[in-house]
Amino acid sequence: MDAIVLAGGFATRLWPITRNRPKMFLPIGETTVIDRIFQDFEDDDRIDDVYVSTNEEFEDVFEEYIETSSFEKPQLSVEEAREEDEKFGVVGALGELVEREGIDSDTLVIAGDNLISFPLSDFIDTFKNNDGTTIAAYDVGNLERATQYGVIDVEGDRVVSFEEKPDDPPSTLVSIACYAFPAKTLGLFDTYLSGENNPDEPGWFIQWLLDRDPVYAYSFEGAWFDIGTPDAYLDAVEWYLDGGTLVHPDATVENSDLGQNVHIMEGAEVIDSSLERAVVFPNARVKDCRIYSSIVDENTELEEVNLSEAQIGAHTSLAQSQSPPAEWVWEQNRDSE
Repeated sequence: MDAIVLAGGFATRLWPITRNRPKMFLPIGETTVIDRIFQDFEDDDRIDDVYVSTNEEFEDVFEEYIETSSFEKPQLSVEEAREEDEKFGVVGALGELVEREGIDSDTLVIAGDNLISFPLSDFIDTFKNNDGTTIAAYDVGNLERATQYGVIDVEGDRVVSFEEKPDDPPSTLVSIACYAFPAKTLGLFDTYLSGENNPDEPGWFIQWLLDRDPVYAYSFEGAWFDIGTPDAYLDAVEWYLDGGTLVHPDATVENSDLGQNVHIMEGAEVIDSSLERAVVFPNARVKDCRIYSSIVDENTELEEVNLSEAQIGAHTSLAQSQSPPAEWVWEQNRDSE
């Protein structure tokens, strides 16, 4: 069995924090989002190869990351560059990757920005028992939130309907971009793409597949975070820290009040400041500041500023007398990906 980790996209809603880094590399405690996925695959002997699908802009970053990591299974598979009006979509990219890498075995596909609390080995167990396409599903709890995702309806564990971002969802159970496909189903990507079908979200393929093959749901409880916005990222950090703080041994914190859910990374300095629900990246310096629900990137210097729901880009210098440069401090209410 093989695995594909979807790691394309530019995460513009997380800019400037993700302007020059894939959002999958964002730290959650002492590890990263994508490392949690890699580790599950590394520990499962049923997974042979792990293909990391990304774009050309992040090719070098991922290549270096994989080469210097302790993981043996991941290998890079770079999406073919296209003009903006020729974008192939996620389903198109998947079909292309399957052909490019010659994948002909059962395959697990997961979004690299998914933080999930269930072991992927449990998901694989369910897939093997079903002997059919299986998708991970999570109850988001309210219909309004469900409209942002692919919504499914089930009878037992059998999926009977799938609607991508419906205006009037039939349930609050949504697909979380974690799919397992039998080898025979991979060949249907070409059939799907050769017709006039939507090549964007995998949910459209699942919706099409329901008329041809059985599809099963792996429903789970616990934590799930789709890390596409600053708020979602801070929510994931908050879940990991569970109200506590995490301060690297090589960080400096002096005369400061660290409230709940604060992560201070290596080499950072926090002096005479108050922080809550905040992440301070390596080698940043925060002095005489009040920071709430914000992300401060590496090698940044902040002095005598109050920040709420802000993202401060790397290598920024910001003091009380200065106005935040628009290209470095973004509000959280971004509405485009």
